Amino acid sequence: MPLDAALASWLALNQIPGFGNESLRRLLQVFGSPETVFQASISELSRHVKPAIASHIGQGIDHAALESTAAWLDDPVNHILTIADAAYPQALLNTVDPPLVLFAKGRLELLNSPALAIVGSRNASPQGLRNAESFAQAASDAGLCIVSGMAHGIDAAAHLGGLRGISSSIAVVGTGLDKVYPSANHELAHQLAQQGALISEFPLGTPPLPANFPRRNRIISGLSQGCLVVEASLRSGSLITARLAIEQGREVFAIPGSIHSPQSKGCHALIKQGAKLVESAQDILEELGGRYTAVLTATPAAAEDHELFHHLGFDPIDLDTLSQRSGLTIAALSAILLQLELDGRITALPGGLYQRTV
Repeated sequence: MPLDAALASWLALNQIPGFGNESLRRLLQVFGSPETVFQASISELSRHVKPAIASHIGQGIDHAALESTAAWLDDPVNHILTIADAAYPQALLNTVDPPLVLFAKGRLELLNSPALAIVGSRNASPQGLRNAESFAQAASDAGLCIVSGMAHGIDAAAHLGGLRGISSSIAVVGTGLDKVYPSANHELAHQLAQQGALISEFPLGTPPLPANFPRRNRIISGLSQGCLVVEASLRSGSLITARLAIEQGREVFAIPGSIHSPQSKGCHALIKQGAKLVESAQDILEELGGRYTAVLTATPAAAEDHELFHHLGFDPIDLDTLSQRSGLTIAALSAILLQLELDGRITALPGGLYQRTV
């Protein structure tokens, strides 16, 4: 089905190379709508944008270039929202740089529901993944849709937890919605499209360009009332999301970890800068005003009272030190540690170190 004239105008303006949101907003303020922008003369346009952009607009709308988008919209699960649409997310509308066009797949009503962003490391620890999933499920069951970026690690775990709760999950991606990145998350993307939602400001066909991912972070934080960082190194992109959340007036939360873990240092830095230290989903729900009630979700089974747990701490420890503390031989320790690792109660770290996870 062909696109209507108004939507075609929005898409054509949104897809002009080198034409950013600020310039587009300036034109809309002057001319009133995308349709009247395309009706303006090149000389009129040149007073407000660069000559190359004015010339591009003056060529009119390339309807053939929009045919694939029109075909994509034939699937009822797919949607396009402009900033003028009533269904456009109001939380995002009130940020400094809202996308003027959003591509969406799935349940549109989620875009205007209360939400919590959960972000963190792509190279998360097993405990970090469990934390992300359990916090997300508890928040989702309490009425907060979980927003993240569908990356490996913490993002994917947060989406899974959100989908298991009653309020579902939204993925904000850095590609066109006709692509899945990373490809390993194909099944997760399908589940989000059916039970939650995926959104992107990037036109169909946009590949996973590195510059897209920091940019999409402002949407993750902008959709949400608060942002939880589960695990992050000091150079993690999750800290960009946290900074944007602060700039947007959102609450920022961080889960503390071991002082020896690189994946805890970003969270600790946020806490030093004023982020709220949280140990449970209830901490977040109370901070957001007490409007939500945490629903206890299933957590990994508590470790049995194995004598070795009296000697294992939550900081990494090597076999020699553990042998000295416990009086067990290296061979005996190795057998016990293997079983505990298979049970998910400890994790093996680089350098022959072990750490409790429960």
